[in-house]
Amino acid sequence: MPTFGLTQFIFLLEAALWTLALSALGFIGGGLVGFVVALARISPSRIIRWTATAYVQLIQGTPLLVLLFIVYFGLSIAGFNNLPALLSAGVAITLYTSAFLADIWRGAIRSIAKTQWEAAECLGLSRWQRMTRVILPQSLRIATPPTVGFLVQVIKNTSLASAIGFVELAQAGKLINNSTFQPFSIFMVVAAIYFVICFPLTLASRKLERKLNVSNR
Repeated sequence: MPTFGLTQFIFLLEAALWTLALSALGFIGGGLVGFVVALARISPSRIIRWTATAYVQLIQGTPLLVLLFIVYFGLSIAGFNNLPALLSAGVAITLYTSAFLADIWRGAIRSIAKTQWEAAECLGLSRWQRMTRVILPQSLRIATPPTVGFLVQVIKNTSLASAIGFVELAQAGKLINNSTFQPFSIFMVVAAIYFVICFPLTLASRKLERKLNVSNR
């Protein structure tokens, strides 16, 4: 019977890189979409606000596993066959991430005192100038800790991508266990790798919170 050794450990490290790649793809894509949705949720247009709100509620109310299946099989039905699992998983996680980041960032923008908006308006700034020069810079320090914290959740949620055939860290652990039958040892290593990836992000979030002085704003 094969044992857990260097070869298996290297395989786990390679899978961890794919986990990071999928996390980066989903987080960057979700960030871009989420920023647009966040701005749409504070738009003067009621239709735009309602549309953005409906999008957020729909995505947040759908489990990520279901989103993965919808995107994976939906693209196949649409004629996009034999697409890499990374692409399908990336699209699903982008949608999932965008809805939550939109909520986080909208809350950060809304938390800025009304007097700041009024002062910027009194200076004769356009709405875009008010957002980019006054509101968003202040919102950034408020949104940073929860954004980094959510990135940790995204990294851990990539384990669900194994359901559509993507081999990330957790799935690699399952594959190794199928041949070595040493679940405790293997998944202790998997947990340790997740910890090494996620714990620095948690520390970075706390450091940024102190540096940006969020608690004393």
